[in-house]
Amino acid sequence: MLTNKMVVVIATEAPIGVALNTAALLGVGLGRHHDDTVGPDTTDASGTSHTGMCAYPIPVLRAPAEQLQSLRAQAAARADVTIHDMHQVAQQARTYDQMSTTLSGTKPEDIDYLGLALFGPRATIDSLTGALPLYR
Repeated sequence: MLTNKMVVVIATEAPIGVALNTAALLGVGLGRHHDDTVGPDTTDASGTSHTGMCAYPIPVLRAPAEQLQSLRAQAAARADVTIHDMHQVAQQARTYDQMSTTLSGTKPEDIDYLGLALFGPRATIDSLTGALPLYR
């Protein structure tokens, strides 16, 4: 059994295209920062190779946008949780440098989150997100 858990939480109000993009970008962040996230390549019965997939199930949950800032703060208070976030600053930027520059001048309370991905001990992640519904 996996001792750690990953979840993605998307803002309920996000349009479907933004929600899908947010989930994809958060997934890339999770994969980059957690070496054991992606399993090894596999093959099918014909020997055709398939690249490794995420070794963890990743529930995609939803929460109102204003709750995401609070959830992020709660997660940040836990030393055992890694947070990946997607926000309006990144969504509106044309380049990574533009996003980085704009974000560095943005007060934390002015960041509007589109989604969060959390990684940490199962019990901790469950305590933070257990009451959130699945994104449907």
